[in-house]
Amino acid sequence: MTPTTVLDTRALNRATLARQLLLDRADVPVLDAVAHLCGMQAQEPQEPFVGLWSRLRAFDPAVLSELLVGRGVVRTHLMRRTVHLLTTEDVLAWRARHDLMLRQRVLGTYRRELAGVDLDGLAAAGLAVMADGEPRSMAELVRALADRWSGPGPRALGEMLIPALVPAAQLPPRGLWRAKGGVRNVLLSAWLGRDVDPPAQDGSDPVGQELARRYLAAFGPAAVADLRAWSGLTGLPAAVAAIRDELVAFRDERGRELLDLPGGPRPDPDTPAPVRFLPAFDNAILGYHDRGRIIDDAHRGLSVAGARVVLVDGRVAGTWTVETGTVVVAPLNGFSPADRTAVAEEGSALASFLSDGDSDRVRITPR
Repeated sequence: MTPTTVLDTRALNRATLARQLLLDRADVPVLDAVAHLCGMQAQEPQEPFVGLWSRLRAFDPAVLSELLVGRGVVRTHLMRRTVHLLTTEDVLAWRARHDLMLRQRVLGTYRRELAGVDLDGLAAAGLAVMADGEPRSMAELVRALADRWSGPGPRALGEMLIPALVPAAQLPPRGLWRAKGGVRNVLLSAWLGRDVDPPAQDGSDPVGQELARRYLAAFGPAAVADLRAWSGLTGLPAAVAAIRDELVAFRDERGRELLDLPGGPRPDPDTPAPVRFLPAFDNAILGYHDRGRIIDDAHRGLSVAGARVVLVDGRVAGTWTVETGTVVVAPLNGFSPADRTAVAEEGSALASFLSDGDSDRVRITPR
């Protein structure tokens, strides 16, 4: 049956903010927040701290650092072949379902250089080198295999090994609060003390089905194309079809079918939305194929350029940077006096968080 209820852009915006913990800061533990969000984009190591500060009340960055050191959360390549910060349980459960996508995405970039390479043999060799549990940079791993695998360039070889062929974690101090450190990789199995969960042997896709449920809980209502854009995975229409009886359906203003969990929050479109500062590459924006619910098409490029953005009334209305302890906000189209006051207040709180209270300076540039 064709769904008849239409959710307009503002209704989808408020649902997104509620699911992403951006409508009201949540009183939940850091680990639960990372799990609810299905992980956090983290190729820029410090960005998840701002993402959680914007979502949680009284967020303590030391707690996230402790989870990284204690192996409750892990930095690894997963969705879309980008570095994400995920709970240990999710990494172990989801990694095998992403293996083919990770391999295909590297081949899409380096197909010519990797032509004729025995990828299974390369994977076995990489696993053998890393079996001792010693952390290695990508360059060190490539050098260890250079004699046998001398054809491909080192970058192609390294990016195929990690992340595509060798399930690896990026070790602290990378990703710790205010810490600097290069990428040092170790096998997930060595770091976490168990192997990743194997794929189903009966042709079913329980992980794909669970990913669909979890995605809708954190991002819905959404189309199957949105789920694929977030994850990078193929084969998801079948997984969604398998759980279709559990879901409710809507349409957006373009006529696309949107699916959701029956109990998912869908706030009144007139619900006030507070100013929020988002980090670079936040999944609240990148987690959709159609990003119009939160960012105008004219500014869509900001979402993939690594710009940190400011939400005003739930939509991207400016960008922000930090200059010598001052949070500097650049409006995209100007702010009303009320919005300017709200942006200044939230920017001041962010400056205080980033500086441990030594600064609360914020500057809004003229449009």
